[in-house]
Amino acid sequence: MGDLRIENVQQVPIKNTEKVKQKGPVEFSTVIKGAINNVNRLQGEGDRSIVDLLQGKADIHETMIALQKADISMRLLLTIRNKVIEAYREIMRMQF
Repeated sequence: MGDLRIENVQQVPIKNTEKVKQKGPVEFSTVIKGAINNVNRLQGEGDRSIVDLLQGKADIHETMIALQKADISMRLLLTIRNKVIEAYREIMRMQF
């Protein structure tokens, strides 16, 4: 077999577009409310993209991407909720 060589490979620099500035501890309820609002926003965008598709203003690909984003965010939120409930039940079963 011949020699396999990869030439002209350059590392792509990663840009940090968001800087996280946290002034103090964030309450759990604030994080959950933010996640719910984000899921709600993505659901609304999915609904609007369906309407736009039916009116001929949007492409099927854009609509499917918006719907998949909404679906994945909802599944993630439900998984997190289930894990929180499971952890709460486990704590309640503990004996001190």
